[in-house]
Parts: sequence; C-alpha cells; structure tokens
Amino acid sequence: PALPALLSRSLNPHASVAKWIFGTSAAVVGMVHVGGVTRLTKSGLSMTDWKPLGSLPPMTPEEWEAEFDRYKTFPEWQQRKSMDVEDFKYIYFWEWGHRMLGRAVGVAFAAPWAYFALRGRIPAGYGPRMGLLFTMGGTQGLVGWWMVKSGLGENRRGDRKEIRVSPYRLAAHLGMAFATYSTLVWTGMGISHVPNDTPGKDGTVRLREAARSLSSAAMRHARKLRTGAVGVTSVAFLTAISGAFVAGNDAGNAYNTFPLMDGRLVPVDDMIDPTLDPAYRNAFENTAMVQWNHRALGTATALSAVGLAGLGLAHPAARGAVTPQVRRGLQALSGVAVGQVTLGVATLLNYVPVSLAAAHQLGSLAVLTSGLYVVHALRYASPGVVRALGTAVRSTAGNSAASSAAKVAQTATKVAK
Repeated sequence: PALPALLSRSLNPHASVAKWIFGTSAAVVGMVHVGGVTRLTKSGLSMTDWKPLGSLPPMTPEEWEAEFDRYKTFPEWQQRKSMDVEDFKYIYFWEWGHRMLGRAVGVAFAAPWAYFALRGRIPAGYGPRMGLLFTMGGTQGLVGWWMVKSGLGENRRGDRKEIRVSPYRLAAHLGMAFATYSTLVWTGMGISHVPNDTPGKDGTVRLREAARSLSSAAMRHARKLRTGAVGVTSVAFLTAISGAFVAGNDAGNAYNTFPLMDGRLVPVDDMIDPTLDPAYRNAFENTAMVQWNHRALGTATALSAVGLAGLGLAHPAARGAVTPQVRRGLQALSGVAVGQVTLGVATLLNYVPVSLAAAHQLGSLAVLTSGLYVVHALRYASPGVVRALGTAVRSTAGNSAASSAAKVAQTATKVAK
C-alpha cells in the first residue's frame, strides 16, 4: 500500500507547517553552499570580529580601508600581503554573506514558528522539536565564530603552512549544520505524514494498516531494508564529516590520482606520522590518512547504497515488502550515491576547483536526504510500529479468548439449568 506525503490542506491540516519546515531546510542547503564557497575561496578569516545581530558591511572607501587595516593586524595577512583592498572586498563579502544568510535563516524559522504556535497549528508532540531546532540554529552561529577564532590567534603567526581554521572545529561546524538540516528534513517528513500516522475519523491508523497487510516474510524483509537504510545514511553522514577533515587539512590537493594513492591502494608508510602524538591524531591531521578515510567511506556509501537498492528492488521478497515511496527512494539513493563518488573523483583529479568542490559538498546533502527519505518511508517496519502491532494482536487475541470463555460459561450454565 502507498503512503504518500500529504501536502494539501484538504488532506492534511498541517500541510502549511510541513511546507515551512521544508522551505527552511532548503534555506539551510543554501547556507551550507555559501559556507563551502567561503571556505574554498579562502574568505573565512576576512571578518575578525563577531556581532550576534550582525552589521552592515563597510560603505565608504574610508571604512573599507579601516576594515582592511584591522585585517592586516591578524596572522593571515602575513601570508597574503599581495592582496589589495579590492581583493579584500571579494573575500569579505563571501564571509559577510554567509553570516547574514545564517541570520536570515534564523528569522525564516523563528517568525513562522511564532505564527503557527500562536494559532495552534503545530501538530501535537512537535512543540519540543521546534524548540530543539531553534536551539540548534542559534548554537550554529556560536560554533561558527569558535571555528573562525582558531585561525585568528597569535599562536598562528609563525605557521609555515597556509593558515586555516582548526579541522576539528570545521568538522564540528559542518556536523552541526548537517545535523540541523537532517532534523529539519525528518521533522518536515513527519508532519507531512501526520494523517497517515495518527488515528483517522474511523479510528484506524493507515501506517499500522499498511504494516498489518504485510505477510510475515515481507515484514522481515522490510525490517532488514530499514536497518540497511539506517546504516547507509549513517555512513553517508560520517563521509561528509570526514570531508570536513579533508578540507581542513587541504588534503584534496595531494594524491590526485584514483584509485591509487602515489601508486598504492593503501599508502601505509605515509599514513603514520611519528611526529603526531598521540598517534590517533593521524586520523584527523595526516594528509594521507585523512584522504584515504574519505575515499574509503565514500566508496562504502556508494556500494552499500547500490546493494541496498538491489535488496529492495530486485530481491524476490521485496515484491510485497516495499511501497512505491520506498521504491523511488531506493532508486534515488543509489543514483545520487554513485554520482557523488564520481563527482568526488572528478574533484580530486582536477585539483579541487571551486565549482566541482562546491557541487561535491551539495552532493553529500543529496545523499543524506535520500537516505533519510528511505528510512522514513520504511517506518512501517520500525520497531515502534512492529511493537504496536504485536500489542494489538495480543490484545485482540486476549479479547477473543475472553469472549470465547464467556460463551462457554454461558452455555454450561444453561445446560446445568
């Protein structure tokens, strides 16, 4: 049975709320994209202070010169002395735009939230989720400034390598953005399915009815698919975070061949730097290991996505186990995962041009979104639904047994009389 998303007010009284959440998700995608370009154009350290409410950029030549002079007092200027004020304006506007876009996304979330909450339009049970999302968005700004500060300190003035923000803080910033985006998407999908997942006027729950219609074998297969989808989505998230360490260490500009790295599949000798202590830092700061980790995770994501699609589309047991929504989700997931690996290889072979690298970051969101969609579409095989069905079956069986016992007792009484 099909369980489509319901985005029409005639079918779902909360459709407007779902559309608002999906719109906010799209805005976060834009913010992540601008943030990626800001990093790729080396613009992230151009603004050397942080104001929670933001501010206008410099407006006059004198203001630009004053801002440029302030930038010159920080360590990055020591490596970029060929820059003039026009070059500085270019990198400044990328960073300023990224920060202001983040604030705009905050307003785009907070204002409709207040409106829908005052009108009682937020679905039951979703109030705390909205508070969580608002907190995550606000925290993201703080994490972003914490990240930028790691590249502004006086301890960076003697760096021989290009001054960059801490890869750990970059990964935290990207991870928070992806977590916020994932929570938004999951919330939007949940709200768009409220009529499917809650009792209707006749007291039935379409989701449970769909699960009840499956045979035991079909339900077992659906549960396997859902477990696999959770695994693929989790690996996709880890792959994206590993990409932050590639960016933070500028590891994409080394070993620009594929599938071999300097003629080896696994460059073991290069993956351990004895000067990094403790040794686990190699996983996050060693160029060879960081890039190999990203390659391995990306390949694992693509292969597992294709394998999951085969299990859900071609396996004989899948015929009665998947809905049309699951089928489309598996097709999308496998396609975008393979496309993402291909785009990653192209980015590597071409020495990380801004256009390909920015597209590659967007591709990671496409894979993550497809994975979340498949997991949500398979919620009829989730542990909670399966437990609810088991409880209902036991309750029905108990009621039937009690009814039968009562009838037997009545018959015995009549016979005795």
